[in-house]
Amino acid sequence: MDVRNLGNTAIDEIIESFLLAFDNYFVKMPTDKDYYIKRWKASKVDFNLSYGMFDNNRLIGFIIHAVDTRNGLLTAFNTGTGVIPEHRGKRIIQTIYAYALSNLRKHGVKKTTLEVITENKIAIQLYKNIGFNICKEYHCCQGEIQNNILEHDILLKEVSLNKIEWSTLPNQDVYSWDNQKESIKNGTYNYFEIIVNAEVESYFIINKELNYIAQFDVLLDQKNNWKRLFSGIKQVSEKIKINNIDKTLNEKITILNKVKLINTVDQFEMELEI
Repeated sequence: MDVRNLGNTAIDEIIESFLLAFDNYFVKMPTDKDYYIKRWKASKVDFNLSYGMFDNNRLIGFIIHAVDTRNGLLTAFNTGTGVIPEHRGKRIIQTIYAYALSNLRKHGVKKTTLEVITENKIAIQLYKNIGFNICKEYHCCQGEIQNNILEHDILLKEVSLNKIEWSTLPNQDVYSWDNQKESIKNGTYNYFEIIVNAEVESYFIINKELNYIAQFDVLLDQKNNWKRLFSGIKQVSEKIKINNIDKTLNEKITILNKVKLINTVDQFEMELEI
């Protein structure tokens, strides 16, 4: 068995190994190949800085990295780690990481991060043993918006992504990798403003194909602003999915409970400076 980067590995082989590794996972993973191609492109996956363990040229374990400069540091985000079932218990991830961290360092990467479901105690301990520390906790949810007060005095306006003034949007420093502006710009998203009395009160960013909300927030402190925001979201899609809301954002967590979205899982973000 040997470890090498995935730059010369066919995407079909990577996805096949990925789906085998995540079969019977905590949450059901999509099986459509195009989903992963689009997601990994948006998150800026670099297969030359992603790594696999091969047994007779079969990919049996992997760490897939998106690599980009975030918050001023060249960072490798682990967007997927796994080992196919028949090869578990052989310290494969530890072996891949020993190779990967050295190689990432040679390429100027300063930090690596990952997300792990809070119930996955074995993985959390593995990452801690490698040197990762928990830095954030996230809430994930989905479902049909149960907002019985549909506000009729709102204007829903779509704005081109390239016209967004990101510096004016709140809480940009607490979004997870896939929901940060760099990933959004590289993906398939629509940006909507909620306008009340001729003022932009709130906004949301959605992938309409997946009904996935990447960002949402209020910009003006007014009564019922969060309700009006979700009334606007409901006009675009009644069923939505939202991943990785920082648990320190109490108002967001409160409105998600009020509109009756179902808590699917919670996640930790972990980081390691290299």
